[in-house]
Amino acid sequence: MRSVGILSICVSLTVLGLAGAATAQSSADMSFFVTSTGSGKGADLGGLAGADQICQMRAQAAGAGGKTWRAYLSTQGAGAVNARDRIGSGPWANAKGIVIAKDVAELHGQNNISKATALTETGATVNGRGDSPNTHDMLTGSQPDGTAFPPGEDRTCDNWTQSGAGSAMLGHHDRQGLGTDAASMSWNSSHPSRGCSPDGLKSTGSAGLFYCFAVK
Repeated sequence: MRSVGILSICVSLTVLGLAGAATAQSSADMSFFVTSTGSGKGADLGGLAGADQICQMRAQAAGAGGKTWRAYLSTQGAGAVNARDRIGSGPWANAKGIVIAKDVAELHGQNNISKATALTETGATVNGRGDSPNTHDMLTGSQPDGTAFPPGEDRTCDNWTQSGAGSAMLGHHDRQGLGTDAASMSWNSSHPSRGCSPDGLKSTGSAGLFYCFAVK
């Protein structure tokens, strides 16, 4: 009986070890995630550099810090940056190894982004429409094709430096909204926020989260 017990313990430890190795491998292979937390200052991410740093730190904590990570965010005005031009060429897979898009064209076309696949760096599901609280609004500042908005009406909370007045374009990671129109189901360009502060973002279903992609 004692031998059987020892064998059972050894088998259990082996299974746990294999599961841990698989998880570590999956994290190392991850190339896309939704940040598990925001900056703590609403849409003030410290500009693109600050947002990229958040992506890198989240990836590092999840065991995928060996890659260069970029935030999927656009800016406006002089020297405007397109989110689609910042993220490499793909393919991109989540923390569970599921590919969400093979390249930039597919990402902005028929991609595989949904509530089930737009996971955090730890592989956790992000609350969507119908959950409490609803945090399905992702900061993007982008048009549907991943390009920047023209100068004028603020769609980037002053290029991700504002935590008060202003507005940011948001996307629905769960592809659900008030209707079945393209905007409601858009992962990257659904509607603008009511402000840039944590409370302003919260009022439109956002926790200040955003997408991170590994540059290949």
